[in-house]
Amino acid sequence: MIRHIVMWNVRGATPAEKAANIERLQSSFHSLRGRIPGLLHLEVGVDTSRADYACDVVLYSEFESQAALEAYANNPEHLRVRDELVGIRIERHQVDYEVEEMRLQ
Repeated sequence: MIRHIVMWNVRGATPAEKAANIERLQSSFHSLRGRIPGLLHLEVGVDTSRADYACDVVLYSEFESQAALEAYANNPEHLRVRDELVGIRIERHQVDYEVEEMRLQ
């Protein structure tokens, strides 16, 4: 299994504008549920810490394989979401990693 974690800072001249952009981002990514082959889990979290070094939003997703994650990158539904969010993301960080089976020690 592959975990795909992406964090963004979101544009907003006012707190209300920023909140609206965060809601738009959440809604866009939630629309992918059930539409992407190999996508096992997807959640979007909004930062509550308000730490100056924290990102505004995190996407946590799990894919059945590296091939499924790679196919997601070019999936028309993902591309639709990417295009919907042009201009509202001002900073992006990403980590993808393989999860090994948990073993009891």
